[in-house]
Amino acid sequence: MSSNYAGIVGAPVTPFKADNSVDYDTFAKQVNFLIENGVRLIAHPMHIGESVNLTDAERKELARVLVSAAGGRVPTFVHVSSAGTDLSIDLAKHSVKAGATGVVLLAPYYWRSGPRAIVEHFTSVSDACGGKLIAYNNPKATNVELGPEILEQLMSRVSGFVAIKDATFHMETFTDICALIADKSKDIAVYTGVEHMLTSIPVGGSGCFSACSEIAPRMVGELFEACMKADIPRARELQYKVRRVLRVAQRNYPSTIKYVMELMGRPVGLTRKPIQPPTAEDKAWAKAELDALGVFESEPRGWSVSGTQSRGSKQRSSAV
Repeated sequence: MSSNYAGIVGAPVTPFKADNSVDYDTFAKQVNFLIENGVRLIAHPMHIGESVNLTDAERKELARVLVSAAGGRVPTFVHVSSAGTDLSIDLAKHSVKAGATGVVLLAPYYWRSGPRAIVEHFTSVSDACGGKLIAYNNPKATNVELGPEILEQLMSRVSGFVAIKDATFHMETFTDICALIADKSKDIAVYTGVEHMLTSIPVGGSGCFSACSEIAPRMVGELFEACMKADIPRARELQYKVRRVLRVAQRNYPSTIKYVMELMGRPVGLTRKPIQPPTAEDKAWAKAELDALGVFESEPRGWSVSGTQSRGSKQRSSAV
């Protein structure tokens, strides 16, 4: 497990105003909220943040606001994936120049690139921007997989290669990645989704990208702590609860997340088309699920963190 980047990766949604423009002031509040609630680093805009619904100008300004709002408290990574290497380079150079720690990068969209082209894509972007790299392995989105052969080459060629986000959700693949890193004695974090935290950490996992931290950051942080302490009964209980929270988040993703955030006193507007707002049925079901889990009573309300919630977030920060 990587000691430098182990923990929860916050992946915020992108807030929009009533006129459908990006609400940069609210985004800064989101960044602060996640940091105050114990995330180890922040990555934006992931697909939860509607990255493919944003213009390059918006993505660049969001990168600037992310760095400014974080204020050096946690590492900041900007998702710069695109169909073309030069397009990713443009976003990556801007992000690192703005002060981001580094970038999150997928294999090129659409093209079914071979191993040589994929390695060149990652090395070209990394060399051009000079920042740290989180390689994002998502075969469903890219039609290619970052297998051991590719990852081994990236480990040897990219000095700033610090983490892998594995979205195969396949335990053998995840275990193979962890084993490769251990064999090479590399300090590289390996993340999965929040729904696999309990099963991933024992084989070498470092934490997760969390789609739930803007809904239930305390629950997610407590799950990570229980996993790290090998408190299996507590971790199992929390993993079951987090899985239910994630089901809410994934319903008409990420539209329902935004609805729940409004219920929690943290409004971020609606999603952009083609993503539709939640139906009345979606809203009723989401509210009932989170009410049954005690989320409205146990999690922070509004954008500030105070009292026992603040102390809890500090404990989580020290744990990661």
